[in-house]
Amino acid sequence: MYRQGLGDCFLISLARTARQEPYKIMIDCGVILGTSDAAVKMTKVVDDITADTKGRVDVLVVTHQHWDHVSGFLQADTAFDRLKFDQVWFAWTEDPDNELAKRLQQEQSDAISQLRLGASAMRIIGKSDQAADIETLLGFFGAAGGTTKDAMKKAALKGKVRYCDPKDPPLELADPAVKIYVLGPPQDEKALHKTLASASSPETYGLAAYGLAESAADALGPCDDSAPFGAMNAIPYSSARALDFFEANYFGPGNDAPLWRQIETSWLDSSTELALALDSYTNNTSLVLAIEFPDGDVLLFVADAQVGNWLSWQQVSWEVQGRTVKAQDLVSRSIFYKVGHHGSSNATLKKLGIEAMDRLEFAMVPVDHDMAVRKRWGKLPFDAIVAALETKGVTVLRSDQTPTSVGKDVTITDLYMEINL
Repeated sequence: MYRQGLGDCFLISLARTARQEPYKIMIDCGVILGTSDAAVKMTKVVDDITADTKGRVDVLVVTHQHWDHVSGFLQADTAFDRLKFDQVWFAWTEDPDNELAKRLQQEQSDAISQLRLGASAMRIIGKSDQAADIETLLGFFGAAGGTTKDAMKKAALKGKVRYCDPKDPPLELADPAVKIYVLGPPQDEKALHKTLASASSPETYGLAAYGLAESAADALGPCDDSAPFGAMNAIPYSSARALDFFEANYFGPGNDAPLWRQIETSWLDSSTELALALDSYTNNTSLVLAIEFPDGDVLLFVADAQVGNWLSWQQVSWEVQGRTVKAQDLVSRSIFYKVGHHGSSNATLKKLGIEAMDRLEFAMVPVDHDMAVRKRWGKLPFDAIVAALETKGVTVLRSDQTPTSVGKDVTITDLYMEINL
């Protein structure tokens, strides 16, 4: 796990028997917008991966379209020229030939455009704090100098592309003798839009901090941009300004009349909710992988998957060599867990997550609490999740903290933390 800041970049090395060089899997490469010297930091990460892998990685996994997972493909572009990849894996949600993926991508693009307009309008009418909240969330999709779409295109050029679906059979490697399963994201819109825990039956370690609707589907659904009244009942704006009734009761009285008398900017009130819904929905499109070893041990990488993605695994199974392998069984046999979404409260399940991980030994949290506080996400990582892991006797490694003592299986430098299993 690299320590570039608030963002994900992992390198997995799987020992081979017939070849000296391990099988290498790189997962994501990014850091949050606003990180100081981001390009320098991401270049150091990529240079280290190049040295460790001797310039060749078997699989590059790009989990989802958020800046803190993909920025490095732009920021360390030159460094990537020295690194070769055999395959590049994306979730099916990035597949240009998948009709549902295309529609979801268009809805996402429309929402981003509307939010940028909303943030600008908020600043014009003096709602700077609300505009800043929206702009912070829009930062997950990049900035004027480069967007997540640009980064995804860069990543796609680095090897043979595969779009992964939970319906796919596991990738079975002969050497190393492992199987790689795709658990999510689901091809189910309802599941993709379920980003928060249910109030009646909370699945996570904390209810959502924002008090939003349980589903983001309404916020991200198609918009009706028609006027609320027909032409026969509408009053032109210029005509209304000339009528004493509207001047006294709508626009005024006086030039300093409060804006609540008017409705022209009322549509902005839902912009913050839409921004949060868009952020959470994109997290839920995360590509989730489980790496299974012959002895049954599993390494679980969930990226930023939220509630709907996790719950969908209950319906996922595969027929492998005459046996049924269930996704939830892979979760229960995990010895390593990449803690979801930097330790966010809505990205690690309780009963079907940590409590079900009977073999769990190590957990890694890619987080920078100080940066999270600056972004007004002061509960990253969520204390209850860290406590639940430690109660099970799990060794928890946070990228923003250097423990005073570690076991012989753990190596820590300023650039990365490494576990040898």
